[in-house]
Amino acid sequence: MQEAFLHYIWQFKKFDTASLQTTRGEAIILRNTGYPNTHGGPDFFNAQLEIDGITWVGNVEIHIKSSDWYVHSHEMDSAYDNVILHVVYEHDTEVFIKNNAVVPTLVLKDIIHTNLLRNYEKLLVSSHKWINCESDFANIDEFLMNNWLERLYIERLERKAIVIDDLLKATKNDWEAVLFTLLAKNFGLKINGEAFLMMAKSFKFSILRKLQSQPLQLEALLFGQAGVLDKDHEDAYYVSLVKEYQFLKQKFNLPATNVIPLQFFRLRPPNFPTIRLSQLAMLYHQHPNVFTKVMTAETLEDIYRLFSIGASEYWVTHYTFSKTSKASSKMLTKNFIDLLLINTLLPLKFSYLKFQGKQPTESVLNFAQSLNSEKNNIITSYNKLKPISKSALISQALLQLKTEYCEKNNCMHCAIGHSLMKTEEQ
Repeated sequence: MQEAFLHYIWQFKKFDTASLQTTRGEAIILRNTGYPNTHGGPDFFNAQLEIDGITWVGNVEIHIKSSDWYVHSHEMDSAYDNVILHVVYEHDTEVFIKNNAVVPTLVLKDIIHTNLLRNYEKLLVSSHKWINCESDFANIDEFLMNNWLERLYIERLERKAIVIDDLLKATKNDWEAVLFTLLAKNFGLKINGEAFLMMAKSFKFSILRKLQSQPLQLEALLFGQAGVLDKDHEDAYYVSLVKEYQFLKQKFNLPATNVIPLQFFRLRPPNFPTIRLSQLAMLYHQHPNVFTKVMTAETLEDIYRLFSIGASEYWVTHYTFSKTSKASSKMLTKNFIDLLLINTLLPLKFSYLKFQGKQPTESVLNFAQSLNSEKNNIITSYNKLKPISKSALISQALLQLKTEYCEKNNCMHCAIGHSLMKTEEQ
């Protein structure tokens, strides 16, 4: 039994309300269950009810057992002094507030709709499932599913916006600097993402701005701050980068590098950090105003053209320093640009439009619906239940669903869970 289930029962009155009584036999007439409180304090605010003919307006606290009041130390918190009703599944002790008055208690155990209990047990009590609703997932109403997935995608964007807001504060609202930081992390992919992020944060973006017309110095800055230029190589290009980096380090008083060592193991050569750092440098060399161009892009093709970037000339015949390889342009692929769109560009566009006081939803949704679905174990598993993920909007929504609802057994706050809990009145 979860408290969230009892919250659902209380909020939607999924119990017999005809002859309610407190544990002391006082008649209860329920006028209004109140408003759910998602922050600290009692679970429902401003409930309205009558107890033995006296009208009360105040807050409601919900627990599995009455004794949970003391387990949670509510008796020490003045925020609970105005609780007018304690709603529990089982009553195992009286609860007193500071004036030694007994808090009226309503027990739900024997008055919850029986079909609802059966649905709850089917959904949440059964074990050995990938997700609780896997046997019913394919049969969920399409309209409900589509609306819920759209909401989940927006919810995921809002979660990512928190990270963006933190970066904005750190850069004093420099959106170009925020974009560079986020792009750096995503250019590093999962394996080198944190190292690239540390590199991007290790110097002021104003330094990169000053070097954008100098591709060699741009590469030297990124490679040097990423800790790539601390080896002994006789390669002429490597030596020139070291020389440029030493000059930049002195000129801009660059801090000592303290980043996570870059990893090459288990990476395909096109994803080697050397290639990704060079591509990132070339992006900023060829497009001085990347942020403005991203924000004004109206179609996916605009983005693909903007990020049609290769590594610098040296890397055409190299993946690492010294060792030559077969010539290839090392261009960013469409799949890689799609990942940048999903993880960086669309969340940033969402945050920027909100920052400007505009409604970001339609613009961002249109982009996300035009992108192909991501491919990973979670998306594959959902598609086995129902072939549902047709776009990046859906795949991102499904990731949000799995991590924030399914894995946390948060079915009572999920539209799918709500639909499966619905029952006919007794």
